[in-house]
Amino acid sequence: MDLLSKLNQLLVKTDINLTEKQKQQLIDYVGLLAKWNKAYNLTSVRDPQQMLIRHIMDSIVVNGQLIGQRFIDVGTGPGLPGVPLAIVRPDSHFVLLDSLGKRVRFLKQVQHELGLTNIEPVQSRVEEFPVEKSFDGVISRAFASLNDMLSWCHHLPSAEGRFYALKGVIRDDEMALPDEFMIESITELEVPELDEQRHLVKISMK
Repeated sequence: MDLLSKLNQLLVKTDINLTEKQKQQLIDYVGLLAKWNKAYNLTSVRDPQQMLIRHIMDSIVVNGQLIGQRFIDVGTGPGLPGVPLAIVRPDSHFVLLDSLGKRVRFLKQVQHELGLTNIEPVQSRVEEFPVEKSFDGVISRAFASLNDMLSWCHHLPSAEGRFYALKGVIRDDEMALPDEFMIESITELEVPELDEQRHLVKISMK
C-alpha cells in the first residue's frame, strides 16, 4: 500500500479532516525522515508506514485539544509533534526547540522543502531559551518527567498558557506537581493501529 492510501486509511478512523495539500506535506515529511534517518539517526522507527502511525497520527491526534495559536515544542527531536501539528494547523506558529544541531539542520531542510512558513527551528537548551514573546502552549512528547518539564519550561507560557505533555502510560507518582501548577485534564488518546496507551496531560498555572 502506498503512503497516501495508508494515511487516508488511518484518517478515516479519526475526526481529522485534511486537505490534499496537507496530506502530501505529511507524506513528504515522512519521506524526508526516512531519507535523513540513514545518516542522522533521527528515529528508531525505520519503516515509513510505521512512521505514519507512530509519528504522524501519534502527533496530530492532540490537535483538537490545543488552545491558542503560538506554541513551542520543547525537545522536538526530528520535529515531533511540532511539524505534523504545524501542517494541520497552518494558522498557528510553532517554535521547534532542540539542543542538537543535526536535528535543527534537518528541521530547516523540512521547512525549506515543505514550504512551511509557520515553523521556526531553534537550537537551544530549553532552560537557556530567551522568551521574547510568551506562548499559548508548551508541548512536549516523551521529553521528561512532568516535574522536570515544569521546572525547565516555567518561563515559556503566558499567564493563561498551558503545558501539553504527550505521555504513554500514566504513572501516579508523576502526577504530584509543584504548588503553583495544576492538572487541568488527562485525556486518553486513540491512535489508529497503535496498540499502546497514549495520554495527553494538560497543565495550567494556578
